[in-house]
Amino acid sequence: MDFLGTIGILAGTLTTLSFLPQVLKVWSNKSAGDISFGWLLTFLTGILLWAFYGLRIGSFPVLISNIVTILLVLIILVFKIRFR
Repeated sequence: MDFLGTIGILAGTLTTLSFLPQVLKVWSNKSAGDISFGWLLTFLTGILLWAFYGLRIGSFPVLISNIVTILLVLIILVFKIRFR
């Protein structure tokens, strides 16, 4: 793997993992009241588009990091609905 591929994987890993503390906080507090539905839906749409883009250009770092982020955002969305 080249230098830019390594940077892409590191960037994707860090930005994706940044959602993990939020997921854990929502789960432990059993509340997602401070998280906007509008933000979640807008962000999810953007991440879906990034994943599609990563797929189309054949970029493993872009695709995988966005798929994992999609899963984490969906978990927050489910918690937002469940803990209403």
